Amino acid sequence: MLRFLILFLLIQMSLFGLELWQPVHQGVIVPFTALIAHVSATLMQAFDPDVIWHGVVIQSRQTGFGVSIEAGCNGVEACIVLIAAVLAFPAPWKSRALALAVGLIAVQALNLVRIISLYYLGKWNIPAFGQMSLFEFAHLYLWQALIMLDVLVVWLLWVRYLAARGQFRLGARRAA
Repeated sequence: MLRFLILFLLIQMSLFGLELWQPVHQGVIVPFTALIAHVSATLMQAFDPDVIWHGVVIQSRQTGFGVSIEAGCNGVEACIVLIAAVLAFPAPWKSRALALAVGLIAVQALNLVRIISLYYLGKWNIPAFGQMSLFEFAHLYLWQALIMLDVLVVWLLWVRYLAARGQFRLGARRAA
């Protein structure tokens, strides 16, 4: 367990540092974020022709309201946590690759739902709690928790999958 924790933290620190490194940020993260905006806008345009997209911004043609997908909203940080958890866990590499493929798709799919829902919550400007709109509450609290919960659930399902296949024993300790 201590080995997992140390590896998990080291991998996260390395990946977060890599994400913030300017060449990686400009060459990978910014284009990926623009792709997420494009995919989100394309999905919305299927049922809402009012939606336009440019760069990392999704906007209403009619009202001008828009959301900008920034660092922290592109799902990269949640993916880094999942990658670190999967790579730090003692499992066969084939199982790790499967967990990463399925898990990263699951995180990004939920992130698309998040972006689309936040766009409409902001566009409709629904009040929630005092001065806070439903958009602000969902953006700052609800979706942050749900995305990280998604990471945890994916990881836990994968660990259960490993246990069911006999590749890992839950609660098992190595003999001294």
